Amino acid sequence: MANTTVHDTIRAISWTDNRLQLLDQRRLPGEYTTLSYETVDEVADAIRDMVVRGAPAIGVTAAYGVVLAARAQFAKAGVRWASTIQADLDRLAQSRPTAVNLFWAIERMQALVSRLGHGNPEAALLAEAIAIHEEDVAANRRMGELGAALIESPCAVQTHCNTGSLATGGYGTALGVIRSAYAAGKISEVFADETRPWLQGARLTAWECVQDNIPVTLLADGAGAHLMKQGAVKWLIVGSDRIAANGDVANKIGTYHAAIAAKYHGVKLMVVAPTSTIDMAISSGDEIPIESRPDSEVLSMNGEPVAAAGAKAWNPSFDVTPAALVDAIVTERGVVLKPDREKMTELMNN
Repeated sequence: MANTTVHDTIRAISWTDNRLQLLDQRRLPGEYTTLSYETVDEVADAIRDMVVRGAPAIGVTAAYGVVLAARAQFAKAGVRWASTIQADLDRLAQSRPTAVNLFWAIERMQALVSRLGHGNPEAALLAEAIAIHEEDVAANRRMGELGAALIESPCAVQTHCNTGSLATGGYGTALGVIRSAYAAGKISEVFADETRPWLQGARLTAWECVQDNIPVTLLADGAGAHLMKQGAVKWLIVGSDRIAANGDVANKIGTYHAAIAAKYHGVKLMVVAPTSTIDMAISSGDEIPIESRPDSEVLSMNGEPVAAAGAKAWNPSFDVTPAALVDAIVTERGVVLKPDREKMTELMNN
């Protein structure tokens, strides 16, 4: 296996000095700032305000948020801490509605809460949060191997949004595949969509690639189809915030647009996500809740207006790509080619 260490130097989430530390992704690439959090309210606000983003990273962050909630409730309510923590868990759950990893992590931490006694719960909950974090990184490395194996010959690839270390516990999902494939000599160049309106591709994916010495070229979202028409890329590799039981995929707005273009031009679509992103309780993408964010994100940039005064904006944060457009879903448990309900069920029952 190729050495990927040189292409994996970034971590956005850490538990340091008995508190949660988050790299403020809103300030990248111009400023590298780490913020500290000691309360569950601060953590919920950090998730909502996009200090941290990306479904796996949100889940890991929420797990640490539960630790902070338990610390505060034990200090306030003593042995009654478990009966007073629910409001804190609800506050975390309400911070972002689409990313299923958020709810998965909270439910896993809540299951431990229900098993703990009346003593101080912090150490046990912290151990569980750290386990969630470490398992995510390990899963990402496994997905990197499995996804890279699908790329048969050296080529350029296109990606959308940010799916790297910044969006996960570390290494990344789609960008983890790109890291592994680049280290193995299978990827020559990454074309990154800018990803309006938050510019995660421009600010974050391009920054990660530059930091880790992976050749990257940035393009406007609307240029993707023209790039594919040139025959410049062979794979579109993306992440996901929620995958339905039939293989429909919710991801950052613009993914569906890119997937349609990929299908037309014979570019294969690879979706890379841990099984915690798969929601078997939702039969299709039609049932996935789509977060709607403020008009101001589209109408302005860095506080400066970019649209005519009086104009309105439509700002869904995610869209749904039908399973019929997906060539492969890569998870830590294995790869599903041409996903459908039967194949997804088989994967989740393994």
